[in-house]
Order: sequence, then C-alpha cells, then structure tokens
Amino acid sequence: MPAPMDFYFDYSSPYGYFAAMKIEDLAAKHGRSVNWKPILLGAVFKVTGSQPLPSLPLKGPYAIRDIARSARFYGIAYKQPSKFPIAGQAPSRAFYWANERDPALAKKLAQALYQAFFVEDRDISSPEITADVAATLGFKRDEVLAALNDPAIKDKLKNEVDAAIKLGVFGSPYIVIDGEPFWGIDRFDQIDRWLARGPF
Repeated sequence: MPAPMDFYFDYSSPYGYFAAMKIEDLAAKHGRSVNWKPILLGAVFKVTGSQPLPSLPLKGPYAIRDIARSARFYGIAYKQPSKFPIAGQAPSRAFYWANERDPALAKKLAQALYQAFFVEDRDISSPEITADVAATLGFKRDEVLAALNDPAIKDKLKNEVDAAIKLGVFGSPYIVIDGEPFWGIDRFDQIDRWLARGPF
C-alpha cells in the first residue's frame, strides 16, 4: 500500500475547508489514505511573519472575493462568517481527541466543524459550540468539553503544530505526498497528476 497523504489545515482557512471537502475522494481515486492534521496558522505566522488574508492591504478584499468565487467553482456551500478569522484551538483539540477514538469519525467531525463555521456561521472557536457539533456525531458533549482542557490533548496539538513547522508547513491546505509538498486547493490538479503518473 502506498503511504498516506498528510493533510495540514487550519479551521479558520476557507481554502482548507474546500480541501477538506474534496481530499478524501481525490486520495481514494488513487488508492491512498489521508492523515488529517489540524494546525494553528497563528503559530505559523509568527515564524513566517505573515498575517491573516483579510488584514492584508490590497490582497484582503481580493481574497474575500476569490474565496466566494472558489466556493462556487468547487460547488461547495459557503457563507462568509461574521467573525473571521477565529482561533482554532477548540476544534483542533476536539479533532485530535476524537482521532484517538475513531479516526474515520474524526474526519467527519472535521468536516462538520468546518461546515458549522463556513456555512452556518457558528463560532467554533467556542468550546461549547465545538462540543455541540461533536455531539451531533454521537460524541458525548461533556467528554468533549473535558478533552479541550486536557493537558495531554493540549500538548498533542502543540506538538503537531511544532512538527508541522519543522517540516516546513506554512499554510492551509498543505498536503505532503511521499515527501513532496503541495500548498493550496489550487494545486489539487497537480496532486491528481502526481498521484496518477508519479513525479514531474
């Protein structure tokens, strides 16, 4: 079996959301599995010196337009959240906790959290809202809330973010295939060809 693809994403990233809705189908087409790895772009930006797209002069207004256009292009439901960007600690910790219990369900949770934020305009940076979303998939709300404050889960997220930065991850989505990195939903056509024919 070929090695899994590593999928790094931030819950405040619209392009990460688009990738999250498409990556499993793309991987399955080529007989690959996917390791989902939420990260925190805030920590990454401290290294790169970057800022969230909406705060950048000139680029910010374009990004808002491009995100909505990209959603229409990919056929993915999208509504610009009223609070954007947000901190991703709560949903990221919830994912890593869920992933230890049921990796397949954890991926569904990741997608549900993304949809709660980018379709339903729910602030998933709130532990309560993250727990509410998790509860719709059968997780116990009180267990999710406890996990978000579990030092072991906090350390897991920190270690994953540190490892991602050490690997060179600087954005969302960021996909690594057999050591080859691809940044952005607009690289999915390249990923498709790479998986089909090998390196180019």
